[in-house]
Amino acid sequence: MSHSSASAGLPANVVVFERGWLSSNNVLFVGGEETAIVDTGYATHAEQTVALIESVLGGRPLDRILNTHLHSDHCGGNAALQARYPSVRTDIPPGEAAFVESWDQQGLSFLATGQTCPRFGFTGLLRPGSECVLGDRPWQVHAAPGHDPHSIILFEPETQTLISADALWENGFGIAFPELAGEPSFDDVGATLDLIAELAPRRVIPGHGAVFDNVDLALSVARRRLDGLRRDPVKHARHAIKVLMKFKLLEVQSISGADWETWLRGTAYLDAIRSRFFGEIELDRLTGDILAELIAAGAAEANSTGLHNL
Repeated sequence: MSHSSASAGLPANVVVFERGWLSSNNVLFVGGEETAIVDTGYATHAEQTVALIESVLGGRPLDRILNTHLHSDHCGGNAALQARYPSVRTDIPPGEAAFVESWDQQGLSFLATGQTCPRFGFTGLLRPGSECVLGDRPWQVHAAPGHDPHSIILFEPETQTLISADALWENGFGIAFPELAGEPSFDDVGATLDLIAELAPRRVIPGHGAVFDNVDLALSVARRRLDGLRRDPVKHARHAIKVLMKFKLLEVQSISGADWETWLRGTAYLDAIRSRFFGEIELDRLTGDILAELIAAGAAEANSTGLHNL
């Protein structure tokens, strides 16, 4: 994990914690009237997230949590931060507010993807078209569907800084999850890339990976990748299964064969993707083939005790 701040050409009072997988990056605002964090990482890293924030804020409380979207690697630290800072306000995109309120894990993505997220509450909504003040600067809230239909991105026009979440990385973007469930979203991915091009940021703080400023190059890489996915949606689906399997291995590090089988069968999303894109192939065979690819790539190991992340 590395830690970059204004020295990387970011607005003053912005600290970026660049996290490794499983956690999204965290963007901490320390200047101004209020302290705030954008995205809080994965549940198993929550203790580290709290420690990182404390190390910068010292005795000052965290006033506000903002989530760009509600995937487990972006909001998994919310509960720990709400426990540590009881008066913290929490703002989420409006699309899934009812699911958070009733804690409907089926409606949220956590159960279907076989991931963990402790229950959290929220106090406000990040409505696209509005502005929020972070570090004493007004940041625009923009809808950014594609990777997640309810995702938002944040843009600060004066310094032309974009918090892009999983809508744009230096080398691509997040999996187009709705597409896998049969809800066309490749066009949404493209429209969000067009929006980012229109905003013309000079610097991007992505959801994963380092802060970057060669935005035109990143956009052309992302558009090329999108064209490839449109041409071969089955490849996209296979990649998504591989990402979910690797995410689980990263989370548990080691797992018995029996527990792995239980997880595969209990993760509804895997079978939904299989039945939509791979028809006749059994889930065991499909996930077995993909696991063999992870092992061949040196990303996992299987032995008599079970599976191990590498």
